[in-house]
Amino acid sequence: MKRKRFLASTTVVVVALVVGLLVGREWRVNSTPATTSTTTTIPTQPSTAIWPLASTSTRFATPMLAAQTFALDYLGFTNPVVEPFQQGDTRSGEVPVRSSLSGVRTTILVRQVTSDDTWWVIGAVSPNILLSAPSALQVITSPVHLVGTSTAYEGVVNVEIRQDANLVPLVRTTVMGGSMGVMGPFSTTLAYKTPTSSSGAIVMYTRSAKDGSVLEASVLRVAFK
Repeated sequence: MKRKRFLASTTVVVVALVVGLLVGREWRVNSTPATTSTTTTIPTQPSTAIWPLASTSTRFATPMLAAQTFALDYLGFTNPVVEPFQQGDTRSGEVPVRSSLSGVRTTILVRQVTSDDTWWVIGAVSPNILLSAPSALQVITSPVHLVGTSTAYEGVVNVEIRQDANLVPLVRTTVMGGSMGVMGPFSTTLAYKTPTSSSGAIVMYTRSAKDGSVLEASVLRVAFK
């Protein structure tokens, strides 16, 4: 009788251990999170807009905020003085920006180009840096021929060609125009790296002789072939 009780109790223990192992194994499997695969679509930059970068989630509810961040983050102004928005039509206008209270005015062109009514920068113009060729939204190829007039300290104007979604230029160089407030012509042929986007911008700007800060800029939206 004792032997039967011993065998019975042993059987119960063995069964309990087996069940425990199975339950434990099942718990470990079920505790492993399921993996899923998702595809992220990067928004396309509007064909006429330079800023903000559509690849980010940043959007601007006011034209002045769009212009201020463009001056700071895209052009590299240190502490821009942003003047009041000047309304054009119902969906566009201009925001004048200066590097200081006495600085040359850079006019930033803004427009609501998407259905969500947020504000985008479509270009910028300085009276001291006038690019006559190529024209806005023109399709360019490398090398591109730049023609215009300018005036700057010692005649030096910085030039960059940038592609969408990237602030690092495809190429960076300088051109020589007029100086001492006298406008003079510039002309250069500029080769650039093959872009990975279909559009970008030609960025021209001058720097302070005192501290190297950006003083003014002209920015032209272009397409790449």
